[in-house]
Amino acid sequence: MGPLAGFRVIEMAGIGPAPFAGMLFSDMGAEVIRVDRREASDLGIPGREPKFDILNRGRKTIAVDVKAEAGREVVKRLVAKADALIEGFRPGVMERLGLGPDALLAVNPKLVFGRMTGFGQDGPMASAAGHDINYIALSGALHAIGRQGEAPVPPLNLVGDFGGGGMFLAFGVACALLEAQRSGKGQVVDAAMVDGSATLMAIIYGMYAQGAWKDERGVNVLDTGAPWYDVYKTKDGKWLSVGSIEGRFYDELLQRLGLDPATLPKRGDRKGWPDIRRRLADTIASKTRAEWDEIFAGSDACVAPVMSLAEAEGHSHNKARNTFTTRDGVLQPQPAPRFSRTKPELGSAPKRAGVDTDAVLKDFGFNTAEIADLKKGGIVGVAS
Repeated sequence: MGPLAGFRVIEMAGIGPAPFAGMLFSDMGAEVIRVDRREASDLGIPGREPKFDILNRGRKTIAVDVKAEAGREVVKRLVAKADALIEGFRPGVMERLGLGPDALLAVNPKLVFGRMTGFGQDGPMASAAGHDINYIALSGALHAIGRQGEAPVPPLNLVGDFGGGGMFLAFGVACALLEAQRSGKGQVVDAAMVDGSATLMAIIYGMYAQGAWKDERGVNVLDTGAPWYDVYKTKDGKWLSVGSIEGRFYDELLQRLGLDPATLPKRGDRKGWPDIRRRLADTIASKTRAEWDEIFAGSDACVAPVMSLAEAEGHSHNKARNTFTTRDGVLQPQPAPRFSRTKPELGSAPKRAGVDTDAVLKDFGFNTAEIADLKKGGIVGVAS
C-alpha cells in the first residue's frame, strides 16, 4: 500500500494536469473517485479505448449529471466523506454549478479544494482559454528553450501541464492535507501553470539576475550554448546526450573520446566553443551509439544514449529498476517516486466512464432505492 492509503480524493473529470495529479494520488495509494460527465464532451482529442488513457489509471469512476440539482447533491455527499477534491475548470465554473469552495467546505469543513488552471483564479487573464504552450510563454520558460537564432521550442506539454501544473497541484493538495490534520480545517489550493512553470525556472532567473545567464536562447551553459551540454548524432544516425558540465567530467569526456585537451580551445573561452563543438560532433559521428555506450559505460563523463519511446523500456538501467511496465498491451511508467516501506503499486487499469457508479454510491452510503431513482432519472450511470 502506498503512503497515501486511507485518503479519499474526488476528481472532477478533465484533461491534462488535473488527471495527472489524480494519477499521482492513485499511484501513491489514495482512493481516487473520478466524477465523469454523463455525456460525451469535446475535449479536442479523438476517442480511444480506456486502456490507453494512462492518466486515468487507478480510479473508480462514477458518471454524474452535475448540471442537475440531484447530480450536485450526489457530488456533495461524496465530498462529505472525502479528504480532497481536485478540478481543472476555468475560474467560476464550479461556482456556477453550485459546487464551489464555499458550498463544498460548508459540507465538509476539512476538505482540501484543489484548483488547477493555466492563469490562476485571479488576474486579467484568469478566464482566458489557453494551453501549456501559452502558459509557459507567459512565465518566460518557453523563451529560454531552443537553439541560438532559432524559434523557441515547445518542450512537448511537460513544463506547463505536468511539471508546472499537475505536480504542483498534487504537491499543494498534499501540503494542505498535512496542514488539515493539524488544524482540522480545509482550504483552497490555487495551482496555476504560469506560476508553476515560473517556479521551475527559479535557478535560471537566479542566474539571469547574477548576469550568468543571457536572455537569449542557445548561448548559455544549459540551453545547448555550451558544446559540452548538447546532443550529437552518431554514425548510425542515432543520438548521444552529453552533459559534462564540471571540469573533471569534461576531462573524462575528452579522454573517452580520445581527444587531446591541448588541441582544443580552453573551456572558458566562448569564442572557442564553436571549434570544440565541431571536434565533438566529428568524433561522435565516427562511431555508432552502441559503440559509444560501451565506451562510456561506468564513466563519470555524463554521457547517455538518447532512447526513443520504443527503446527506453529495453535499456538495461530501466529494466533493472523496472521503470516501465506493460498492461493490456500498453507500455507505461511505473509509479514514482519509490518508498522503502509504504511501496506504491500500480492501480486498476483505466475504465470506461461510470462503470463503478453503483459500487461507489453504495460505498458512500446511498441505498438501493436511491441508486435506482438516480439511474432512472438519468442523473448517474455509465457515460454515453
